[in-house]
Amino acid sequence: MNKEEQFITGFRDLYNKLVWLNKDKMEENLKGYKPSEVHCIEYIEKNADSNVTKLAEFFYMTRGAISKLTKKLVKKGLIESYQKPDNKKEIYFRLTEQGKVIYNIHEGLHKEFQGRDKAVFEQVTDEQFDNMLSFLEKYNRHLDAEIKKLDIDITSE
Repeated sequence: MNKEEQFITGFRDLYNKLVWLNKDKMEENLKGYKPSEVHCIEYIEKNADSNVTKLAEFFYMTRGAISKLTKKLVKKGLIESYQKPDNKKEIYFRLTEQGKVIYNIHEGLHKEFQGRDKAVFEQVTDEQFDNMLSFLEKYNRHLDAEIKKLDIDITSE
C-alpha cells in the first residue's frame, strides 16, 4: 500500500472510529433528531441569513432535499423562516428557542469529545498543525476543482 492509500485508509478509519465513539452519546442526548437535522440546525446558527441555496451548497444536497428538511425543522418548531424588508423574494432561516436548545446540546457534546481527545492534540506542534491544515486546504481545493469539472449543479438535481 502506497502512502496515498495509507493516508486515505487511515483517514477513513479515523473518521469511522470518531463516528462510532460519538454515536451512542449523540443519539442518547439528541433522541428524536436525525444527524442531518442537527447539522442543519448547527449550520443555521453559525451562518447568518441561511437560506435553501446556501444550505444545499454546503451539504452537497439538492435544493429540493433541503426544502424538505427545513420544512420538517419548521414543523418541529426548531427553526423559523423570515424575510428581509428590502428583499421579499428570498426566505431565510433562524433558530427558535427550541432549536437553540438542540444546538447547545450538540455543541456541548462536541466540547466533551474535544476534551476526550485533548491529550492527542496537546502533543501536536504548531508546525505540524500548519502542515495538516495546509494539506487539508490543498485537498479541498482539488476536490472542489474535480466537482466543478463535472459541471453539475448539485443543488438543482
